[in-house]
Amino acid sequence: MRMRRKPWARPELEECSFFITNPTEYKGKWSESFTRNQPIYLELGCGKGTFMAVHAAENENINYIAIDIKDEVLVLAKRNIEASFEEKGRKVDNVKLMAQEIAIIDEMLDSNDKIDKIYINFCNPWPKERHKKRRLTHTRQLNKYREFLKEDGEIWFKTDDDELFEESLEYFKESNFKIEYITYDLHNSGFEGNVTTEHEDMFSAQGIKIKFLKAIKN
Repeated sequence: MRMRRKPWARPELEECSFFITNPTEYKGKWSESFTRNQPIYLELGCGKGTFMAVHAAENENINYIAIDIKDEVLVLAKRNIEASFEEKGRKVDNVKLMAQEIAIIDEMLDSNDKIDKIYINFCNPWPKERHKKRRLTHTRQLNKYREFLKEDGEIWFKTDDDELFEESLEYFKESNFKIEYITYDLHNSGFEGNVTTEHEDMFSAQGIKIKFLKAIKN
C-alpha cells in the first residue's frame, strides 16, 4: 500500500537531533559524527524503525546508521527510536537516521568509513527479471558494500521471499562473500540474537518461514 504524503514529516525530521539532512557530506568521516568512537552497524531500508529502535537502545557500545528513502516512513522510525530510548532512560546518542537512495549508497560511504555490519531486512524482492538489478542483495550492490565494509565485516540478510533468497545466495558468491550461516526457518533454527521486524512478525503470523543468512567479507 502506498503511504499517503505527510507534509509535516520533513519539518519534524529536520528538528530531530539524530536526523542527517545531508548524508553525502559525511562521506569518509561517519565515525566523527558520533559522540563515541565505536563499531558502526548499518541498516539498509529501516522502514518504521522497529528493528533499529530495539538494537540501538540495547547496545550503547555500537553506533548505528539507519537508511530509508521516504520521509513518511522515516518520521515513524524517528518516533519509534525515541520511544525505545525513553523506555531505557537514555538520550538517542548512537543513531543517525537519514533519507538516501540505497542504489547510490556509494555517494555517502567509502572505504574510510569502516562499517562493521550491514542489516538487510525484508527488502523489495523485485521479482520481474528486468528489475532484479534493483535488489539490495544484487551483485552490483554487494560490490558497493564491499568498499566500506571492514575486512571480515558481516551482512545479515532476512527475507520471506524464496526466489529472492535463492538468487541472493548466488549474488553473495559472485561478490566473493562467504556464507557463514544459513537457515530456511529462522524462528525454529535456534539462532540467537535475532530481533524481529514489523514485516517479520506479519509474515510469521501467516505461517511463512523466514529465510536468513550471515555473510562474511573475504
